[in-house]
Amino acid sequence: MRDTGKHQGLRNQLVNVLEQKGITDKNVLEAVRKIPRHLFLNSSFEDYAYQDKAFPIGAGQTISHPYTVAFQSQLLEVERDHKILEVGTGSGYQTAVLFMMGAKVYSIERQKELFKSTSLLLPKLGIRPKHLSFGDGYKGLPNYGPFDSIIVTAGAPLIPKPLMAQLKIGGRLIIPVNGDGDSQVMTMLIRKTETQFEKHEFGEFRFVPLLEDKN
Repeated sequence: MRDTGKHQGLRNQLVNVLEQKGITDKNVLEAVRKIPRHLFLNSSFEDYAYQDKAFPIGAGQTISHPYTVAFQSQLLEVERDHKILEVGTGSGYQTAVLFMMGAKVYSIERQKELFKSTSLLLPKLGIRPKHLSFGDGYKGLPNYGPFDSIIVTAGAPLIPKPLMAQLKIGGRLIIPVNGDGDSQVMTMLIRKTETQFEKHEFGEFRFVPLLEDKN
């Protein structure tokens, strides 16, 4: 589990790239600066870990571009001790960013292979989410809600109603929703009342699909 001066220098360069692309949240940038992204990847990608690129992580899934992780994290407006639901644990990198920003992270992953490997990796790095779960992200984690924020890290054909129901009033749901072709529209819902949500859109991104358990 090596994290060398060279890795840290590459992270500083990555932070500069993210700032140039419009990331301004200092907590997001500091989390990216601290977290050894190369340890969340297959070692064959280590030399490329601090480029703004996505990489395969197994089970047909990817680790998102650092810019995408930073952009979603910035939209959340994370405050210390915010209770955040993450749908799609994946490699655990986004989980680590939120944890490093001071959030209490509850994360759910439907790919057992990734759930097992990430559950082992995160504690080794000192990353301790409040709860990691294996299950259907469409359903969220109703027993642990409501949440200050919810982040979905896969492209969804629609916004799942169970996730909307688990959001606190004033809370934010950040989710990429399928648009035309292979891309998704980054969408934010802010819960204004029990029944009213305010919707904002932030352009196109590319994610793997959010899969629903049909059982």
